[in-house]
Amino acid sequence: MSALSDVRSETAHASSGLSSHAHDILERRLVRKIDLRMSVILLLYALNYIDRANASSARLGGFEKDLHLQGSQYATILSISYVGFIIMQVPANMFLHWLERPAILIPCSMVIWGIVSTLTGLYTQVLLARLLLGFSEAPFFPGAIFLISGWYKRDELAMRTTLVTCGAVLSAGFGSLFASGILTGMQGKLGQSAWRRETWLFYIEGSITVVVAICAIFILPNFPHNTKWLTPEERSLAIARLADDGYGRMDHYKRTTMQGLWDALSDWKVWWFAVALVINFLGLSFVIYFPTIVATLRYDTTVTLLLATPPWMLAAIGAFSLSRYSDHRKKRFKYIFASNVLAALGFTISICTMNMVARYVSLFLMAQIASGQIVLWAWVNNTFSRDPAKRAVAIAMISGVSAVGGVAGSFLWPLSWGPTYRYSYAISFAALGVSTAMLGVMHLHLKRVNEQIERNEQNAKDIDDLQDSVGFRYLV
Repeated sequence: MSALSDVRSETAHASSGLSSHAHDILERRLVRKIDLRMSVILLLYALNYIDRANASSARLGGFEKDLHLQGSQYATILSISYVGFIIMQVPANMFLHWLERPAILIPCSMVIWGIVSTLTGLYTQVLLARLLLGFSEAPFFPGAIFLISGWYKRDELAMRTTLVTCGAVLSAGFGSLFASGILTGMQGKLGQSAWRRETWLFYIEGSITVVVAICAIFILPNFPHNTKWLTPEERSLAIARLADDGYGRMDHYKRTTMQGLWDALSDWKVWWFAVALVINFLGLSFVIYFPTIVATLRYDTTVTLLLATPPWMLAAIGAFSLSRYSDHRKKRFKYIFASNVLAALGFTISICTMNMVARYVSLFLMAQIASGQIVLWAWVNNTFSRDPAKRAVAIAMISGVSAVGGVAGSFLWPLSWGPTYRYSYAISFAALGVSTAMLGVMHLHLKRVNEQIERNEQNAKDIDDLQDSVGFRYLV
């Protein structure tokens, strides 16, 4: 507690010595500096997604045929990586909270998955590789979200979450462009099918991943109180920003990691978000089968992979726009709802027609679900913003449990349901509706809690009666 007291004393002293104008200038400069450092996560996330998504593109190049996959074996290959997410995300984020060194833990996990992603071969080898890939990638997403929440104010989180997670959206498009070159330019060379030649791409991707991870160790920040490349003035301001915004967010010594685990396990809101996201992941299952869905337009492999790119480019633009307005308005649910409505409209169009133009337009609508997902994770961060130990576990629990939906979703798009995939779209539509309704219930609950906090503040005789809750509101 003495270390925290020293930090707060330093913060108060530094803040008192700055004029309002100088404070604003320093804060803008600090935020730009952190944004620049955090932007490397965009590249890390892109590599993370490409390593997981290459099997979807390889499917068009004969992946199933060459490995003699039958029945649900292909779906099993896609789903097995989620097992690692389910098992490892909570322990990894608890360890990150204890270690307080995301600039070490995140890149180290990246080095491991860069090596693992090069492992391909027979079905059993691919299955093992993707299982290990899930374990090695597990610390990345919840760790990155937790890191972001340790630097930005609540009304800055949606935009920053977009900045660092949009790599997945962009790589969904550019990964298809990459794959189209491999599957056409290398088909039949050296007597191997294109997806086998893609093994060389795995080696290249793995090498790039390892190099980028090593560089990231020197670029990524830790947390405001232990990032060495901050000046004393910047460190004080970074801590003060969160202290003023989150009412205890910098109190790293208030709750231990194990206490944070218990706090998260006993909070029904964590489980509500987790179950909502399990169901939501069923609605998102089309993402890992996107090239297969585009193939229903009946173009050849090259054109199919090229056509898979534009929907995700528009989705990236939509994500930046939606998250910006979400932060500006300090609202979350209505933007998630709007994104989900567009996706549901896309599902409906694909259920009702096989017209090529209409189905391609529906893909653009479905891809907009990415915007709502990014705002949703910012909302999760906001809801559990006050205690770092609990927030670390809550983020990982919600992400890890939601991976159960990813496992189930991997089996929703069998070839026997194609080319219409009406059953798949119908299940996705229903899942999206249920998860949106659950998030709506959370929205109404948090609004009522905010109203109760406001009444308590108005009725309190002594401001000390409110402890550290004064002024705090959930973003809804």
